Amino acid sequence: MDQPTVGILHPGSMGAAVAACAAPNAAKVLWCETGRSTASVERAAKFGLTPMATLAALLDRSDIVISLCPPAAAEDLARDVAEHRFAGVYVEANAINPERVQRIAGLLEPDATVVDGGVVGSPPVRGKTPTLYLAGPTAATERIEALFPGTAVQTAVLGTEIGKASALKLAYTSFQKTSRVLVALAIGMAREHGVDQELIEVASKRTDSYLSEPQYVAKTAARAWRWGPELEEAADALAAAGLPPEMLRAAASTLARWHEVQDDSELTLTDALDRLAHP
Repeated sequence: MDQPTVGILHPGSMGAAVAACAAPNAAKVLWCETGRSTASVERAAKFGLTPMATLAALLDRSDIVISLCPPAAAEDLARDVAEHRFAGVYVEANAINPERVQRIAGLLEPDATVVDGGVVGSPPVRGKTPTLYLAGPTAATERIEALFPGTAVQTAVLGTEIGKASALKLAYTSFQKTSRVLVALAIGMAREHGVDQELIEVASKRTDSYLSEPQYVAKTAARAWRWGPELEEAADALAAAGLPPEMLRAAASTLARWHEVQDDSELTLTDALDRLAHP
């Protein structure tokens, strides 16, 4: 089979790195530069992605489109793609709940073939090896898997039912991200009473405790603008399953206090905790 042309919507830290992994097994990897930030332009250039002036041009040339964007934008982006009658494989790889994936599939089908995707792990750079979970028609998932052999992106197919990959992603998100929010609250409380180092010492005696690694608080704060919406999606998924969503909604509300420090790699633990206590 000829190598496909792949379009990435949009090249954020995860999307650009995933697209770069697909590049050796694709004819080209395209992205749309209209309306994107300077950081996106620099990131796309760094990973060797080919710019297209418009979404229409990207869709006309792409056999496979991978959507990796902030959760809130997923359906609007899918509508834009649907308006252009895209007829290839559309990988809905955003951190959104299964019901929203089903709605997006309804928007794009029958013109496009929709594959449900979920990336678990960090962007595939500096030795990181995330897994792209897939669910959808067999022929389409096989085409996606063929983009990543021998790369830092692992793939795993969960079957043909749309929604399974997103459910797995959000189930993992529910624990992984909320647990880090709880770390920030616990350390913030302990610091207020001058026992934060003692708390970390207690936690360090246990294995695999985020509480013993307070450096993650600043990293959590810098990612809050992305993680908060993911937890809202996970809360919706819990509610749809008849499970209580309140804890995840509270974690998302806590993350909102850090919205202004988006991707700030210089943020310190003290700065993060101060912003948490005094937004």
